Amino acid sequence: MKNWKMLLCLAAACLWGPLSAIAADGASKPNIIIVMPDDLGYGDYHCLGNPIVNTPSVDAFKTQSLLFTQFHVSPTCAPTRAALMSGRHEFKNGVTHTIYERERMSLKTFTLAQMLKTVGYTTGIFGKWHLGDEEPYRPENRGFDEVYIHGGGGIGQTFPGSCGDAPGNTNINPALWHNGKWEKTVGYCTDLFFAQAIRWIDAQRQAGRPFFAYITPNAAHTPHVVPEEYYRQYLGKPGVNEDLAKFYGMIENIDTNFGKLLKKLDEWGIADNTLVIYIGSDNGGTAGVRIYNAGMRGHKNTPYQGGTRVPCFIRWPAGGVPAGAECDALTAHIDIYPTLVEITGAKLSDEVKQQIEGISLVPLLKNPKAPWPDRLLIHHIGRWPRGQAAQSKYAGCAIQNARFTLVNNEELYDLKADPGETTNVIDAHPDVVARFRAAYDRWWEEVQPFLVNENVIGPKINPMKALYWQQFGGGPDAELLKRMDPTRVIENRARTPRRQNRSAVAP
Repeated sequence: MKNWKMLLCLAAACLWGPLSAIAADGASKPNIIIVMPDDLGYGDYHCLGNPIVNTPSVDAFKTQSLLFTQFHVSPTCAPTRAALMSGRHEFKNGVTHTIYERERMSLKTFTLAQMLKTVGYTTGIFGKWHLGDEEPYRPENRGFDEVYIHGGGGIGQTFPGSCGDAPGNTNINPALWHNGKWEKTVGYCTDLFFAQAIRWIDAQRQAGRPFFAYITPNAAHTPHVVPEEYYRQYLGKPGVNEDLAKFYGMIENIDTNFGKLLKKLDEWGIADNTLVIYIGSDNGGTAGVRIYNAGMRGHKNTPYQGGTRVPCFIRWPAGGVPAGAECDALTAHIDIYPTLVEITGAKLSDEVKQQIEGISLVPLLKNPKAPWPDRLLIHHIGRWPRGQAAQSKYAGCAIQNARFTLVNNEELYDLKADPGETTNVIDAHPDVVARFRAAYDRWWEEVQPFLVNENVIGPKINPMKALYWQQFGGGPDAELLKRMDPTRVIENRARTPRRQNRSAVAP
């Protein structure tokens, strides 16, 4: 591994010139936009093979950007967001679930937004945060200047403890948390998130401030609530029922809003030096996988490729990123943080340097065929019952390099010969299995001290609901009090943990 790092450093000296030159000039720092929808899959884009959904904006963006075809995220949503915000595996941020306080990103994590603020960026988030709803964990206290979000893991959700949105919220006319207070809105959630992002970007542009906009719509996460005008065109398509039509309608609406954003960048004359990163989803596919899953096995909440592999498009004309190109290097969400460190010229403390596990994509942004290490990525769905981390070491996990993936410690697939993970070849490659198992064992021991949320008991009332009632009046009824009470979940799990684990529905 040390030899690979040396090769990367040598490659950097040759390949990073233009990008480094831009980063060194404060006036030329690129604006940065990351867009990441919720619960789409690799196969939910027309340009990547979907035969039904309409995504003309992303299709056009593909011709203008570099597509990373072997890009991975985590199997579920909060873990991906923690990895993206930190540059390291989600477990090292204490995030092993999407609820029960285990979605809270460790307060020791120095976030991507905090890093960018050290080099002069103004920062904003628009959409889904899902890394903690209690005050210290909210985005306004994690480096974001502008905050326009919903609570919990989805609009209207309620889970025991701290994870939950405003009471009675829906995708249409939602109440949204805006810079420390709730605002009642009129409109559809994705339209609202993009519209606010565009207004905010325009203000930063006019003020001459470099900006980081993190646009994370809750769509197309369930429940699939969307005005009929967005989904009626999919009704009656082969294999498409009403719920799937709504799912596709939510995707098309994201695509339409993404197109509006790109058009504004052109109109304002800032598209050339705005680095736009479109991460296709925060986990693998969901409702659309039965129609098209890009030849992959698995989906969200599984350790197979269909649970973690998503497209990542990066466009930056001023940085020399090739348009209409593809890169098949094994890359991941943890690589975005060190990439932006390199591009912006941020100086990190020794502690933050130790935090980052990802590899800067800068060499690949210049040359998609640049030398790249034969790295290992580890995926784990987490979500084990309370107190059962040790027993869940091999439950829902995978360790992979560019060719092989070892799933659940007992299935080995040759991804080059068998990208659909159909044939277990574990007996044919004992050397690979031994190496992967040893690496996984080391990693498992390494992450144990970071699992800081495993035994935390949350508050009896969702904090975002409490703030809503404080602002507008009202309060919970008896049934809602029961739903929010974390002690009832702990008691139920102690009596029948397996049944409770199966029945729990998490975002």
